[in-house]
Amino acid sequence: MITEESRDSRLRRGTFYGLGAYGLWGLFPAFWPLVGRAGSLELLAHRVFWSFLVSVLLWLIMVPRGSLRPMLDGRKLLLLAAAAAVISVNWGVFIWAATHGHVVETALGYYINPILSILFGVVLLSERLAPIQWVCVGLAAVAVIVLGFDYGRPPWVALVLAVSFAVYGLLKKKINAGAVETLTIESAYLVPIALGYLIFLQVTGGLTFGHLGWGHTLLLVASGPITALPLLLFAAAATRVPLSTLGLLQYLAPTLQFLLGVTYFGELMSVGRWIGFGLVWLALMLLTTYGLLRARRRRRDLLAARPTTGGATPRR
Repeated sequence: MITEESRDSRLRRGTFYGLGAYGLWGLFPAFWPLVGRAGSLELLAHRVFWSFLVSVLLWLIMVPRGSLRPMLDGRKLLLLAAAAAVISVNWGVFIWAATHGHVVETALGYYINPILSILFGVVLLSERLAPIQWVCVGLAAVAVIVLGFDYGRPPWVALVLAVSFAVYGLLKKKINAGAVETLTIESAYLVPIALGYLIFLQVTGGLTFGHLGWGHTLLLVASGPITALPLLLFAAAATRVPLSTLGLLQYLAPTLQFLLGVTYFGELMSVGRWIGFGLVWLALMLLTTYGLLRARRRRRDLLAARPTTGGATPRR
């Protein structure tokens, strides 16, 4: 009884943490326009710098001593450098999109990211797909084409976000380390460039930090904590809830981004865009249903494979 209650409590907490993580990621587009006068590159530089300071502080508080040594492996350092480069592109494009009226397109990028990750598994890891997964990939491809015709250009914001985050996820899987440790080292790679750019802006008179009031300055500083907090919540959720639950929760972020783009920012949704998004939603619905059915079948097979013992257990 106690075990069941503790398991249920653990699951509830994990679900709460997951909702918090994806909810914050979904609301990110509303934050960046508040400091939009700084320009996308300055915002990116501040995000890197303040994220580094926050992650170092969290490392000192939360991570056991001696955990740095495994991270100094040459192969891991190269993978972390690649991850830093990829996530900087992702952050930069996202900030630009949020401050230039392309919030709906950011939602598209994170909607198609799971499908793109599946495709990466085929191309890079030689994984085999079920027919329904190929259907989902095809629907996503048609959606991108439809949206490309509607936009009059490829939906490059969505594609860059989806590709960069899929590559980042692949690199993180190979690194296999905690969220705080990886964020610290990744931002450490980027912080010299970020600081150099901020110094350049100060010298040339283009820096907004400290020049547009305390509110603006504090919001720029807050870009560090708001980057770290959802990562910590996600890490806490990942250890408490099944992967299938996280797979469902991940759609909360792009859904909130989509709703923000359409309702709060008033971005146009033409018929062609509704069709394109409808195809993506159909693909995700099929993909999620297939994943849940496969997970249920796997659990049933595991239960059936358990050895059963007949008779009463002898007392000792």
